[in-house]
Amino acid sequence: MRVSEMNWMQVEKYLEKDDRAVLPIGCVEQHAFLSLATDAILAERVAIEAAEPEGVPVFPVAAYGITPNFMAYPGTLSIRAETLCALVRDLLDGLESHGFRRVLVVNGHGGNAPAQTGVAEWLASRPHMRVRWHNWWNAPRVWAQVTEIDPLASHASWMENFPWTRVEGALTPRDRKPSQPYAQWLHLGPKAIRERLGDGNFAGLYSRPDDEMYAIWRVAVEETRALIASGWD
Repeated sequence: MRVSEMNWMQVEKYLEKDDRAVLPIGCVEQHAFLSLATDAILAERVAIEAAEPEGVPVFPVAAYGITPNFMAYPGTLSIRAETLCALVRDLLDGLESHGFRRVLVVNGHGGNAPAQTGVAEWLASRPHMRVRWHNWWNAPRVWAQVTEIDPLASHASWMENFPWTRVEGALTPRDRKPSQPYAQWLHLGPKAIRERLGDGNFAGLYSRPDDEMYAIWRVAVEETRALIASGWD
C-alpha cells in the first residue's frame, strides 16, 4: 500500500479500520561506488516490503538527511538538523490530524539521529500517539546477520551493496579496505575528510555474493514487519 499509488478516498477508507502508517526517511550522500540515494532507496524499499502483508500504507520517503561531513563529495545534499526535525514533526502533525495513531519511522541514515530526539519531544505531549523509530540497518537481527557473514562492514561497503543500490557501469574494487578512523577526522571538515577517506567506503569489501545480500534483506524485512505488526502497547 504505497501512498503514492493511493488516492485520498482510499486512505480515508483505510482509516476506518486501522490507524498504522510507515514513514521512511533517508539521505542523499556519497556511498563510494553505490547510488548517492542508497539510504533513501533502502529505507523506502524495506518499509514497503515489510508493510505489504500487513496492508499498512507507506508514505513516500523523505529523501534528504543530515550529512554535512560529506559535502566535499559532489551530489551529496545535507539539510540542517533543525530542518529535518521540523520536517518530521510537521509530517507527524499531519498524520495525527488525519487519524493515524501508530507510526513506524523507518530510518536509513545514522546522521538523522537528532530527529529521533525530536520525535521523543513531540510524543511527550501526545499520550494518545505511538511513534517508533527504527534504524533498519543496525537493528539487532540485521546486525547479527551482517556480522555473521563478515564483521568488517560499514558505510558504503558490501553491506549496502544490494542489486537496487548499484549504479550501472560502476565497477567496484575487489580489495578489502582497512577500517578508516573516520570519527577522528570529524573536527577537520568535509574537504579533509574526503582527502583521508578517499572513495567513501569506511571499511571492508565493496561487494559480496548476492545470496548473502538477500539473506540480510530477508531478515531486515522480517524485523521491520514485526515492528509494524505488534508491540505497540
